[in-house]
Amino acid sequence: MMQMGTAVRGEVADGAAEVLMGGGQAAGELGLSRSEFARAVQLGIVRAGPRTLGGAARYARAELDRVRSAAGPPDALREQVETVAGAEAAAGVVGVGPSRFTRLARCGHVTPVGYRINRYRAVVWLYLSVELRSFAAQEPGMLRGIAPPADRELMEAKADLRPRKWRGRHVGLLLRRAADPWERAAVLASVLPEDELRQAVPDPAERIVLAALAPPPPYGHPQVPAAAAVALGLLTAGPPDEIHWYRTSLDFALTGARGQSKSTGERGPT
Repeated sequence: MMQMGTAVRGEVADGAAEVLMGGGQAAGELGLSRSEFARAVQLGIVRAGPRTLGGAARYARAELDRVRSAAGPPDALREQVETVAGAEAAAGVVGVGPSRFTRLARCGHVTPVGYRINRYRAVVWLYLSVELRSFAAQEPGMLRGIAPPADRELMEAKADLRPRKWRGRHVGLLLRRAADPWERAAVLASVLPEDELRQAVPDPAERIVLAALAPPPPYGHPQVPAAAAVALGLLTAGPPDEIHWYRTSLDFALTGARGQSKSTGERGPT
């Protein structure tokens, strides 16, 4: 298996060799930390190349050159992936108090890009700094005055749209990177509760395929069981209408995946 910092050569369509490297080396080539690089991959700024036999992602030097060229000045790429953690830090970027920012986030006006689970098993949401600054510039009226009626209704109902908004973003980014109908179906299946998935996909063989193609947890997903259990709740759809949306989308994706299998004679990605 390729080591994290070792570059290898692969073949491209015209037979020329391309240099492939692991995530650690690729991050260094772009001047990013590993967490910043993982965010760049998550956001689709950096596209992964062919994986190793063990499933590890590799990155082509040509892709890193493209990213560097598109990013512009040396710090521009880091600015695109910079995050802040928690309401207090995010409020500082926006220029409001933590309580107002929490209300804005809970009501869905800003969408987290990631999460951490702290030692108290509480969710700490991560936000892209560039998006917070953009929100403050575009919605100055939201930063002062009383909350609009829709927000007051949500707060009275103790609503918190952050998990759902994050799941929608997470699934959307994964779907953009999925190149095969079965992979797209696996992304959608991965956020459904187990009982809902069994109803949506009654064929055990298909569920095995979807499980094998399921995306890994996001970068930074905790390994400690108690914290991982909290994070697992973030990865699973909750409200009935959200579950219905993912089930409907999964049905549509499976129709395409099954059609591919009929044409190839094999169940699973080609």
